[in-house]
Amino acid sequence: MPIVPLATIGIVGGGQLGRMTALAARSAGYRLHALDPDPDCPIKPIVEECITAPWDDAAAVSELARGCDVITFEIEKASVAALREAAKITPVRPSPDTLFLVQNRLRQKEWLRAQGLPVTSFAAVHSVHELITALDKLGPSFVKVAEGGYDGRGQLRVQDASEARKGWEYLGGFESVAEAAVDLDYEISVLVARNPSGEVAVYPPALNHHERQILVWSVMPAPVPAEVVREAQAIARKLALALHLEGILAVEMFVTKSGQVLVNELAPRPHNSYHASERACVTGQFEQLVRAICDLPLGSVEVVRPGAIVNLLGDLWMGAAAPDFAAALRIPESRLHLYGKTARARRKMGHISATGATVRQAVERVVAARAALTSADFSQSACATALSALSRISQ
Repeated sequence: MPIVPLATIGIVGGGQLGRMTALAARSAGYRLHALDPDPDCPIKPIVEECITAPWDDAAAVSELARGCDVITFEIEKASVAALREAAKITPVRPSPDTLFLVQNRLRQKEWLRAQGLPVTSFAAVHSVHELITALDKLGPSFVKVAEGGYDGRGQLRVQDASEARKGWEYLGGFESVAEAAVDLDYEISVLVARNPSGEVAVYPPALNHHERQILVWSVMPAPVPAEVVREAQAIARKLALALHLEGILAVEMFVTKSGQVLVNELAPRPHNSYHASERACVTGQFEQLVRAICDLPLGSVEVVRPGAIVNLLGDLWMGAAAPDFAAALRIPESRLHLYGKTARARRKMGHISATGATVRQAVERVVAARAALTSADFSQSACATALSALSRISQ
């Protein structure tokens, strides 16, 4: 049964993803309520009601549910137990079971492998001795804590058993997963949407460039071979069906130098790499999420013009001079998106988007806009290298 405009959508999580979802929902005529532990969270100015409470406060999440026609979440820190209580009151989409699956990397990897989906070789790690055994079997690996950690936090590369003890101490001795390092060529992501009626829409892949495990820029459509596009989209569709998805799901993938597509991680929420969909596609990811959870017809995912984004981190605000936003906005087809957050080092504060006649032009424009803000902490050589990689992938 469709949940039509003037109904109330509840969002667990008040960060930038919740804020942008709320803006899309408000544009369509929905009312918004939210819950977040931060009394000054970015979503607060956008919603009619914002409950300040911890993620695991089941009473508060149930209070949110009683005032809403449907609930979604924008962060994996949301409490599965609290959302399961809320689901007794009103629909929660995506389901708490989907959130439970993705909250633990090891659980997620084992499920992906059981579904017959391609993943990197991996091993569970619960002690330094298990890590040594895993490294002997896998070789150089990325070791990641099973729960928590993002943007490079809670993970490190370990070459061999001689580094095992130091690595285990660095990760705090928490349950982890060791993933064999692959012969990586580039990284892509695919966003898939599915509504409760069973309609599925799969976006074209986005090409993502990271530095220090944080996304620097992303562009869509990814200029990659057609067979990679087909395989990546087929994997995303299979995942949506296997999970009985009600909402949207971002699938991060590695593409090896031999052309193999491997699933890295899942995110059942809007994704940083699909911010460009707001400019590039007929239907952006935030509107699509609203359509999906409300069981409305899904929007077209067609790319109407190549689009790219570059992230703005809190470091940008740490310099002596304020960011020169006017200079950035002089770049053709650029647009500024700020999240209303307090600046901290490596914290995502916003992004710049740009469109172009070609994928390369879109990337060049966001890179130029970012460089125009300040050159103090932005590596021109790194971006030159990234653009060179873009040219190689496009060939």
